[in-house]
Amino acid sequence: MEEKIKARIMDSAKIRRAFQRMAHEIIERNRDLNNLVIVGIRTRGVFMAKRIAKLIKEIEDVDVPVGVLDITLYRDDFTDISEQHVVKKTDIEFSIEKMNVLLVDDVLFTGRTIRAAMDSLIDLGRPKTIQLLVFIDRGHRELPIRSDYVGKFLPTSRRERVKLQMKEIDDKDEVQIIEPAGMD
Repeated sequence: MEEKIKARIMDSAKIRRAFQRMAHEIIERNRDLNNLVIVGIRTRGVFMAKRIAKLIKEIEDVDVPVGVLDITLYRDDFTDISEQHVVKKTDIEFSIEKMNVLLVDDVLFTGRTIRAAMDSLIDLGRPKTIQLLVFIDRGHRELPIRSDYVGKFLPTSRRERVKLQMKEIDDKDEVQIIEPAGMD
């Protein structure tokens, strides 16, 4: 189905400010940053996690480890997402045991991706806490999951999609609302 951009919600300056605000909130909440690890959910969550870690380093001069989580095999819609499943590597080269894990994803919608990510994390060890950072929280939850850090709350209709574009993979930073073409 063809799609079109309904609205451009955030530009690079607004996105940068949201990342800076969230980094400060993380620092305030996590007094011992040496007990914090960041895990990004593929794909955009990984780039977000790296940006947050870089900001924490700039602000507090602490290197927070960043890992990559692939949740493909943990999804409850695994058979629905595509004919050919592409499972990528989970790359977490540190223990999450008794650590404060900051789980990072781009858009929070139904909560099913986060549930899958938490199942995957628990299989790797028992963290002290799991905190959730999402760039966009668009509502429509199907599971009792909420984010601890949010770049922007953006209520949407179910037929719309929200896309966080990141310069690392999309050549620009922008948040867009996308809708199926012909829905004027």
